[in-house]
Amino acid sequence: MESTDDSSKRPGTRVFKKSSPNGKITMYLGKRDFVDHITSVDPIDGVVLVDPDYVKERKVFGHVLAAFRYGREDLDVLGLTFRKDLYLASEQIYPPLPSNSSGLEGGEGCEGAQPQRPLTRLQERLLKKLGPNAFPFYFELPPHCPASVTLQPAPGDTGKPCGVDYELKGYVAESVDEKPHKRNSVRLAIRKIMYAPSRQGEQPSVEVSKEFVMSPNKLHLEASLDKELYHHGEDIAVNVHIANNSNRTVKRVKVSVRQFADICLFSTAQYKCTVAEIDSEEGCPVGPGFTLSKVHYLRPLLANNKDKRCLALDGQLKHEDTNLASSTIITDPAQKENLGIIVQYKVKVKLCLGPLGGDLVAELPFILMHPKPEETSPAVSIPRPPPGADDAEPVDTNLIQLDADGVLMDPDDDIIFEDFARLRLRGETDA
Repeated sequence: MESTDDSSKRPGTRVFKKSSPNGKITMYLGKRDFVDHITSVDPIDGVVLVDPDYVKERKVFGHVLAAFRYGREDLDVLGLTFRKDLYLASEQIYPPLPSNSSGLEGGEGCEGAQPQRPLTRLQERLLKKLGPNAFPFYFELPPHCPASVTLQPAPGDTGKPCGVDYELKGYVAESVDEKPHKRNSVRLAIRKIMYAPSRQGEQPSVEVSKEFVMSPNKLHLEASLDKELYHHGEDIAVNVHIANNSNRTVKRVKVSVRQFADICLFSTAQYKCTVAEIDSEEGCPVGPGFTLSKVHYLRPLLANNKDKRCLALDGQLKHEDTNLASSTIITDPAQKENLGIIVQYKVKVKLCLGPLGGDLVAELPFILMHPKPEETSPAVSIPRPPPGADDAEPVDTNLIQLDADGVLMDPDDDIIFEDFARLRLRGETDA
């Protein structure tokens, strides 16, 4: 049904919020996805609304935790948890620490008060809208932190899926070491993502041969991809050329896309999953002295692989659909252990020669990622002051917007709040 409310047609600033169960603290974030630009990561900045009458002499702390979960929470026994913390940063949000303070009270991994930072545009607007009991927070993730990756659970599995996840938490406590209570704490699931690089790498290609007993020459296979970097949902073109100079016959050709997920924990384990496959007999059999050239097209999609357990997926928020995990870009091999899960993709070309001839296999690594969204910088319209307003206070153009009719909008009315929802597994019904 089409709404007749004019305010719904106005473009607004989307802000996510979540309150503690007792409603005494509320956290506001402008986004849930934070991009790794290889040399830096988008800062996690937002605002916390505090009830000073409830907090009283206590404090409000915030922390960002990156953890690798490799078991269900309900299996935690005897103080042993199936989780490894990969990164932790904490800071005191309320009362604000002076910029020259030496740090927080206790707590390993807690960072001291940072130098006074200028507020972001969104923080300025939120502070203005929420009033004097709102306080800003700011976290920076190091570039070597892992990306958000989830291992696809089996049908019927409950609870949080295994994988690398990020959590932003705000809580009321006497000190940063104190265990927070659920009633006065807020937990928000966020994601760290990376977009595809702007430049393509070298075109993947490989040549392999196989010798046979009593055969004067070899069976030769050349395979190549049209490019190295592919985006999710894009067709992968695999060029296969067979030159059979042996005395064997190629019965059929199998081309597949395989995902490799290396689990970098206490010891390295690897999951292998085929996410797209073609078994072709077109142009076969290729007998001795014959050649075959053909291009095969494959499109790896999660929709065709939802029944495969431990398939690596991009981190999931709420009940939203996700996709196959993006390739992991490793800039520093020494930091591999901090990446949690390393995802790679390869195209496998396999020539099947029958039960006695064996197989000839070639592999081509490639990169599968999301394209970087185009940056849109909206133009700022500077309104002309009305007649007789020379003595009025100057208008901060960074805090205002004009709607489509050219009417000056209250910047506070431009903010659209959206509640965070709890993480739900795919297939779980809404209550």
